[in-house]
Amino acid sequence: MPEEKSPALSAQSDQEAPKRRPPEIDAYVDHFLSTMCETSRRQIIELLATPNSEEGGPALERRSTDIARELGLSFSTTSGHLKQLTDAGLLSFRREGNVNYYRIKNYLLVKAFHDLTGALDKHYHSSLPNTSEQIRDDAS
Repeated sequence: MPEEKSPALSAQSDQEAPKRRPPEIDAYVDHFLSTMCETSRRQIIELLATPNSEEGGPALERRSTDIARELGLSFSTTSGHLKQLTDAGLLSFRREGNVNYYRIKNYLLVKAFHDLTGALDKHYHSSLPNTSEQIRDDAS
């Protein structure tokens, strides 16, 4: 007797296989995510991203030394992170004398990353037990 497929399996086999991105786009996505998943680099982006700026609005610039001071990092560490963020296409800089001023270059990618971290933050906080319930449970 032939085995019958369930409707869910039948519908799944009728669908096309998911389309894959070209390898160079996958490599770019991987590079972006690995660049942004380091705390200091993420903090640099957050520091340079102005909450009220709209796409096309005035870009906030900061000197590399100010970025290092605000984040409590050494200048050489900050310089390395700024180079990686610039190489990833997320920052641009201009040189004035011996000072480099950095700004966000790709607001759409930064906004998408902020949306992701905001969603993760919201998810994390919503998964925490209610503090008052936890205290009541601990007292029992």
